[in-house]
Amino acid sequence: MNKYFEIIKNSYSDYLNYVKQSVLMELNWENYFYGLILISLVVWALEAIFPWRKNQSLFRKDFWLDTFYMFFNFFLLNLLVLIALSNAAAEVFNDVLGLVGLSVANFQLVEINALPFAARIFIFFIVVDFVQWWTHRLLHQFEFLWNFHKVHHSAKEMGFAAHLRYHWMEPVVYNSLRYIPLAIIGGFSAQDVAFVHFFNITIGHLNHANINWDYGWLKYVLNNPKMHIWHHVKVLPEDRKNGVNFGITLSIWDYVFKTNYIPYSGRDIEIGFEGDEKFPKSFVQQELYPLVKK
Repeated sequence: MNKYFEIIKNSYSDYLNYVKQSVLMELNWENYFYGLILISLVVWALEAIFPWRKNQSLFRKDFWLDTFYMFFNFFLLNLLVLIALSNAAAEVFNDVLGLVGLSVANFQLVEINALPFAARIFIFFIVVDFVQWWTHRLLHQFEFLWNFHKVHHSAKEMGFAAHLRYHWMEPVVYNSLRYIPLAIIGGFSAQDVAFVHFFNITIGHLNHANINWDYGWLKYVLNNPKMHIWHHVKVLPEDRKNGVNFGITLSIWDYVFKTNYIPYSGRDIEIGFEGDEKFPKSFVQQELYPLVKK
């Protein structure tokens, strides 16, 4: 047990040091702090230049709440929960395998480090996005998970910062389901992870942004604002009531599994969910929901 406490303590220490180095610009390509700020400013500028809903303010409804969510979920949540939980869970998983004489290395199917950079990036990206697509679908399928996911769908106007408006439980679910396939592949460098992560952040920001884009033929490959807004529509047909357009970065999974849905231009549709007028409005109340839900 002391080993796990030591892992958690070191996780906090290492992550605090990383955040300090990020803010002080002591890091290069792996600086997520300024990377997030830069991507956000660029996408926000695109909202100003290419607005889809021209009557929507640049400082839309809940702009500042979503901006706070963006930094809280991207940095503080990692500090409070995810880094320590992920590292401890990985050690528990390895220890359990060790009881039967196995290790993660026994399950690794590919010597990933032997592959060229482009091949490593492609494999990492596809595996992560596919697992996240299925996880996202589960969040809509099961009432217990949907109650957490409601925080993300409580946004009433779409904008780039709504991308990172989510309940603290969501990354626990995503990371748990993503861990095993990534552990089986293994061998990815920090640079591989950063490259894919920055790309996913950019597409995620664009998906939620008020931008008049659908990417032309690339809309069948990449998620986009005109597709993703239908994921947030308040009312769906009965045969689609568990959600549509679950793509995180790629839209192709929705076309493959027939969950794509764009019946007409969604520019002016109402977004949210049934009963959202009674949903908590403040950050603290939303973070406690549904744990204190009546």
